[in-house]
Amino acid sequence: MRVIIIGCGFAGLKLARNLVNKENIEVLIIDKNNYHQFQPLFYQVATSGLDASNISFPLRKIFQKARNVRFRLTSLLEIKQAENKIVTTIGAFDYDVLVLATGATTNFFGNEKLQENALPMKSTVEALQLRNHIIKNFENALLATSKQERELYMTFVIVGGGPTGVELSGAIAEMRKYILPKDYPELDFSEMKIILVEGSPKTLAVMSEQSSEKSRKYLTGLGVTVETKTTVKEYDGTTAVLSTGETIQTTTLLWAAGIKGNVPAGIEASLIVKGNRIQVDRYNKVEGTENMYAIGDIACMETPQYPHGHPQLANVAINQGKNLAANLIHQVNGNKHLQAEFEYHDKGTMATVGRNLAVVDIPIPKPKLHFGGWFAWLIWMSLHLMLILGVKNRVQIFINWLYKYFTYDQNLRLLIRTAFREEDEVK
Repeated sequence: MRVIIIGCGFAGLKLARNLVNKENIEVLIIDKNNYHQFQPLFYQVATSGLDASNISFPLRKIFQKARNVRFRLTSLLEIKQAENKIVTTIGAFDYDVLVLATGATTNFFGNEKLQENALPMKSTVEALQLRNHIIKNFENALLATSKQERELYMTFVIVGGGPTGVELSGAIAEMRKYILPKDYPELDFSEMKIILVEGSPKTLAVMSEQSSEKSRKYLTGLGVTVETKTTVKEYDGTTAVLSTGETIQTTTLLWAAGIKGNVPAGIEASLIVKGNRIQVDRYNKVEGTENMYAIGDIACMETPQYPHGHPQLANVAINQGKNLAANLIHQVNGNKHLQAEFEYHDKGTMATVGRNLAVVDIPIPKPKLHFGGWFAWLIWMSLHLMLILGVKNRVQIFINWLYKYFTYDQNLRLLIRTAFREEDEVK
């Protein structure tokens, strides 16, 4: 069985690892990056808490001992379903089974002006670009000739009150409190504004009422202005216009307000549902196909428990990859009757806001167990350390977190220049 996996995020990686050295199965991984990236910690790279290499792991190293797994660094151009073939930038490949694990990207909901000027954070590269932008802002603030100009660089608007927006807001607020005043003693950080804008009535809307309330309390305690029931209508690079009519002058608008699936060319439009996801059955098979599957954020599976599709979480993606791997092994061994439908068992949700500040919801026992503060923060750190690939990465992250905890500092505020013209140095 020739299995091609498009994308090596949480879902694709779990599937490939569970097929390693299985008899009568050949696996080809297609990805535009040669590394797996740990998305939940992108915000720490963006705010100089971790180095990009700490949350990335080379794919070829992962599969060094796999006799049946190969990797090609390329981008998918088109799926030719009738021919059981995919077309990439380096050529065409035939398959017996095709698995789409292309994940999701930032959703600007059709607002081209926002897409042009806002800063997303859905990849390691974007996280590094955001880190550069934040550091540049304060270098530029030092050169500002008026308070109004300085406020442009020292005002941060974060759009989206989900885990990413909450974690980004808290991390930037902690930088303002502990780190930036030491780096830039010439600046008055009482002028720095951090504004979190959320369209729904509360932050962390997918979590319990207690977690939502606590996250907002933690954020306001750190000096973050939280504006709920509010959306950003326009942003031209310096002026954000809110649905309330308020305008905010800023050069930094961080977009964490939504995601949409990365649907490749060759998928029938009738199979694409809300959120740009692909409709699949309970086995993750794309509806109307015999040998094409979709797993992770790109897949929309309707079940009695999740009639509108599963939440786009790492745990869902990992378990779909695991379930599909078992089904493919049964299929190649002639045991189709042993194939299992996928069902997601929610083990809990968590988010961190800052130092000793986090919230955790655990659905068992019922009613849902909730707790916050230092203990929740400790659980959040422990779980993320366990999920990171590679012992070396885990050790480096743990040392970074330990150093930051005791020194209230972090030493990764590096401005990596991509241009060498003198006029591009700062502004």
